[in-house]
Amino acid sequence: MSKALSGYRILDFTHVQSGPTCTQLLAWFGADVIKVERAGEGDATRGQLRDIPEADSLYFTMLNHNKRSITLDTKNPKGKAVLETLIKECDVLVENFAPGALDRMGFTWERINELNPRMIVASVKGFGPGPYEHCKVYENVAQCAGGSASTTGFDDGPPMVTGAQIGDSGTGLHLALGILAALLQRHASGRGQKVLAPMQDAVLNLCRVKLRDQQRLERTGVMKEYPQYPDTPFGDSVPRAGNASGGGQPGSILKCKGWETDPNAYIYFIAQGAVWAPICKVIGKEEWLTDPEYATPASRLPHLKNIFATVEEWTKTMTKFEAMDILNKFDIPCGPILSMKEIAEEPSLRETGTIVEVDHPVRGKYLTVGNPIKLSDSPTDVTRSPLLGEHTEEVLGQLGYSAEDIAALRAERVIS
Repeated sequence: MSKALSGYRILDFTHVQSGPTCTQLLAWFGADVIKVERAGEGDATRGQLRDIPEADSLYFTMLNHNKRSITLDTKNPKGKAVLETLIKECDVLVENFAPGALDRMGFTWERINELNPRMIVASVKGFGPGPYEHCKVYENVAQCAGGSASTTGFDDGPPMVTGAQIGDSGTGLHLALGILAALLQRHASGRGQKVLAPMQDAVLNLCRVKLRDQQRLERTGVMKEYPQYPDTPFGDSVPRAGNASGGGQPGSILKCKGWETDPNAYIYFIAQGAVWAPICKVIGKEEWLTDPEYATPASRLPHLKNIFATVEEWTKTMTKFEAMDILNKFDIPCGPILSMKEIAEEPSLRETGTIVEVDHPVRGKYLTVGNPIKLSDSPTDVTRSPLLGEHTEEVLGQLGYSAEDIAALRAERVIS
């Protein structure tokens, strides 16, 4: 079966997480992704956080499925010649080098456009144009500079970064969307273009509700759905809101049976206005339905702490799954706090391809995330990550290099 991106060839100059997230997604949709790695070294993550000696780390394998790997010394003139041939033959070049690195290699946008006017050059950078554009950025720096850390955590504690990789993986997903848009535009224009996804921008895009709240705060001086209300004065910037819901429906994390010994015996509970009557009946507080201080969403806002404390007394009498079963019968929004162990062992996630078991020739079987986007006419088959330089001869052969040419390049250590 033909895949959504079959026929597109991606020149993957990315490393670590942000870029590989993007190119792996393109590979899952059927693009031929050729990962270019340094001869003898490869992507740094191959050796980072290793759990099995001499095997590629899970850090690397879980970000580089469905790709081909070639090794190439791009500082060698013959290596540069190979790279020029790849640029001519590929549709997209993706890179997340430090600012200016591609230019210093001799591959400016002008040079790439000269070699292939249809080439799309897609880049992840820490910051967009401005005072910080030449700064190097990692995941947590992006979270801090993009507004996430200042609005995450509790009001009486420091800023916090999230467990989700919204800086690296989040930017990679944004870049993939930009690449697809550029490919569509190329059908009409016939021209390639540059695609830039700064990590700060991507994080801010994911934190847009906090920019919304900043403007609300400046206008009204108070945000009644935040846990600070009504006891704590608001300052001039959006405060950290703990586990409060970021939308118009108040929510919080509540303890369940076993919370004393299980760090994840909790449930997220949303006091949605549309199901207020079932909520009151389930927890045995039907008098709230006629109490003017609890009868409407607006009147309940000053009493959210008491509401959630009361609901928590109910949830503490049962497990998170038992509470979820009861609440779901009444369409009350909720969800269990699932540990990574619980997620890894959940059968339904295996059935949908959200969690996939992959067999690797060196490290053996391991679990990975599958494609989070399911296309009905382009199903994803997750294949293992490539060994270092595993496809060098194959790719060079497809570019027209003879066996003798390849042997000569290997003898000169242009490839390994």
